[in-house]
Amino acid sequence: MRSRVYRFESGDPSDSSLSILFVRFLVNLVGLFLASVIVPGIQIGDLPSLVAAAAIFAIVNMLLKPLAMVVSCCLIVATFGLFVLIINTALLGATAWVAGQLNLSFTVEGFWSAFFGAVIISQVSIFSSVAIRRRRSSPS
Repeated sequence: MRSRVYRFESGDPSDSSLSILFVRFLVNLVGLFLASVIVPGIQIGDLPSLVAAAAIFAIVNMLLKPLAMVVSCCLIVATFGLFVLIINTALLGATAWVAGQLNLSFTVEGFWSAFFGAVIISQVSIFSSVAIRRRRSSPS
């Protein structure tokens, strides 16, 4: 009996999963900061709260987003992907709730603040993904 081994890595030593996680963490941190500056209902009191909220947001996204995407896949298809914004809104709200339970200075006031904050965070994430992809594909 033959066995096959499949490897899902790029082979590039600079593409370690730890560096990718760190870049995603920084992107989430910048997105949360910009959302707090632009959206009136999102407040971050200090730098440690921002860092902790970015970490909580990353954990919430890692644990809950795949489940939410699978459960609501029919709604995502029916709305041509716009329901993903509602999922991101709920994840930002969950992040604010966890931060509140931990007595952090990070608050999101209401649905619309969470919605517009999720839109800004998504735009920052898309922009950074495009910029990183272009940087990797450009010849050195």
